[in-house]
Amino acid sequence: MCVASLRGATVQDHVALVEIELCGELMIAASAAEGDRLSPDLIDEVLNVGQPGPAGQPPERNSRG
Repeated sequence: MCVASLRGATVQDHVALVEIELCGELMIAASAAEGDRLSPDLIDEVLNVGQPGPAGQPPERNSRG
């Protein structure tokens, strides 16, 4: 049986990376928030839901850096 080595090969799932980043931003917001839960409005703000971007483009995301 021959198994191919993946050393040196870089595989990136860009959708998964974006989802991980979004989850991280929600965790940061939750740790800084007062109370037990984030409000739906705060979740939308953190994820930039409903904020239009330039014509024909998806909404821009905030940079936390």
